[in-house]
Amino acid sequence: MKLSRLAVTLASAALLFASAAFAAEANKTTVRIDQKVTVDGKTLDSGKYTAEWTGDGPNVQVTLMHGKETVATFAAQIKQEATPNPVDAVGTSDGPDGSRQLISIYPNGKRMSIQLATNGGAGSGSSPSR
Repeated sequence: MKLSRLAVTLASAALLFASAAFAAEANKTTVRIDQKVTVDGKTLDSGKYTAEWTGDGPNVQVTLMHGKETVATFAAQIKQEATPNPVDAVGTSDGPDGSRQLISIYPNGKRMSIQLATNGGAGSGSSPSR
């Protein structure tokens, strides 16, 4: 009896940890930026970045990392999309100084996008880079 109770407890703990790991991966994506962009007042070189977001509801806090280094943290909104994104991508728009501004992130395989709050989630002339 004690052995079966221990087995159930261990199985429950394993499921709890697995679901926590899955939830953490659900709020994380890797994206390739193909050109210099500005975000959070910083210019980022092209390269591979990891975006991780936290928060409840549509308002989230996004941390953008290059390797293990945090390069930007910014507020954003989650927007539901009609279909899953076929690839990881970013959306950009022209900034007032001619630079490219990061305005959105489209995680691969998810029916959502991350719209940067500083641009209200949409900018004229925005273009996803997929």
